Amino acid sequence: MGGGRGTRLYPLTKERCKPAVPLAGKYRLVDIPISNCLNSGYNRIFLLTQFLTASLHRHINKSFHFDPFGAGFIDLLSAEQTNLSTSWYEGTADAVRRNLDHFDAHGHDLVLILSGDQLYRMDFRKIIEQHIATQADVTIAAIPVPVSKVEGLGLMRVNDDLSVAEFVEKPKDPAVINSLAISPAIEAKLESKVEEKQCLASMGIYVFSREVLRRSLDNQMKDFGKEVIPSLLSTSRLFSYVFEGYWEDIGTVRAFFEANIALTHPLPPFNFFDRASPIYTHARYLPASKINHCSIDHVVIGDGCIVTDSTLRHCVIGIRSVLGEKTNMEDVVMMGADFYQTAKEVAADVARGKPPMGIGRNCHIKRAIIDKNARISDGVSLSPEGKADGEYPHGIVIRDGILCVCKGAVLPAGFTILFSALNG
Repeated sequence: MGGGRGTRLYPLTKERCKPAVPLAGKYRLVDIPISNCLNSGYNRIFLLTQFLTASLHRHINKSFHFDPFGAGFIDLLSAEQTNLSTSWYEGTADAVRRNLDHFDAHGHDLVLILSGDQLYRMDFRKIIEQHIATQADVTIAAIPVPVSKVEGLGLMRVNDDLSVAEFVEKPKDPAVINSLAISPAIEAKLESKVEEKQCLASMGIYVFSREVLRRSLDNQMKDFGKEVIPSLLSTSRLFSYVFEGYWEDIGTVRAFFEANIALTHPLPPFNFFDRASPIYTHARYLPASKINHCSIDHVVIGDGCIVTDSTLRHCVIGIRSVLGEKTNMEDVVMMGADFYQTAKEVAADVARGKPPMGIGRNCHIKRAIIDKNARISDGVSLSPEGKADGEYPHGIVIRDGILCVCKGAVLPAGFTILFSALNG
């Protein structure tokens, strides 16, 4: 599923859909579910897209090329007008319903439905094996979550045999949440032990038997979590597949920021260095990054960067990033650039009073996301500390307490937002 408008992730979704948002210095969010599929041996993939799809389609077309003898593919299915419908996708279930004919063109017994904007590593063969072993009609991947952290998640009450007895989408009543807590028998089987009560939260990952999927969508229901899954409880065999690995729903600016910064830890919760389950992306053939006389502490640096005489702490630096001398950055996610500028282009920009792409000299930046192709002049100081969420001059947005420099923004020399907070 290619995601909706991504309003909670704005301004990162101002010019792109959620699955196309850059991640971890060189990837896109959509690379995660696609790589999980390929590492599980599944290579017939449909990607349903709708909003701001150009960069996502371009990335997919450049990144994933299949052996013609292996019958694998990624088929991009954008919302389209037909003789039966002239509207956009109206929800996850509606998107799948309107593409059933495309799926039927390929022989299959099961359909695995995934979100395009989550960070996790899963071997899908295990959930498929359980689905077959339990003779389930639908299997829902679920993760144990403490009751204090279930806000915004779909919760299920599960019997000891993992069959689903109740499903509630995003409950808020504490009594309802407590009634959905994991039973002692299931809790005893969990690898992780915590003192707080836990619930099983839906990950938005579903396995449907083919005919059950078609039958469940023979209506006007628009959303799986809110409508389709609850409607099947009394008529179909629903089971939960319990997943205990790392999983992060990249739904907000803060979640995106924290997931990236966590990658700078010595033992990050998500491991991009797993040889057995690599994360695939666009092969750009960039040169190795060049780091000149810098102080670096817990930093992830993508390909093709040039960093000179700078101090970096807890940062993710994206591809083709250029940082000038005496720049200091802490807790910063910098997405990089789509291309290198030539010396002639830089000279022309400077002559027009426009800084080159990247970050200039003597800049101080803290707790920020710098989107692609941003141009930050010399002497710029940025921090969200003490500032309210909202839009600020020169393409700056503060969201969830994180300062965001929008894609392609131009910050003039000496521009400052709360430099005093950096020193405090």
